Amino acid sequence: MKFIIIFLTMLVSNSAFAADVTVEMLDKDSDGNRMVYSQEIVEIAVGSTVTWVSTDRFHNVEMIASPNDMKFVSKGAKEASITFDTPGIYYYWCKFHKGEGMIGLVVVGGDTSNKMQVEKAKTVGKSKDKLKSLLAKL
Repeated sequence: MKFIIIFLTMLVSNSAFAADVTVEMLDKDSDGNRMVYSQEIVEIAVGSTVTWVSTDRFHNVEMIASPNDMKFVSKGAKEASITFDTPGIYYYWCKFHKGEGMIGLVVVGGDTSNKMQVEKAKTVGKSKDKLKSLLAKL
């Protein structure tokens, strides 16, 4: 009986994390917000992949802070994918629209232990307040 409870607990806790996720890079979302990623906070399991798809204009993904100091900059208007093997928070932006607040977070494995590192990371224009808002949701 104890084994079943442990197994069910693990199953339920892991189901909160998505496997692979696609994030659209948008000029405007359905709520009228301009220059956004379709999902600004993505929670995934270790080993999962996030794919960003530029649907509107010249957007990209540039990693700004991560638990493993990842260096990644995608080409503008091109699909980009990253498989995340290290738990933690990954903070990224569109280098063309970062001043307009086009930023996002990927939380891998439910680990937020590098939250202070992300709080201290570079921000520009509207991305400063938006980063605070996104981190407050974690």
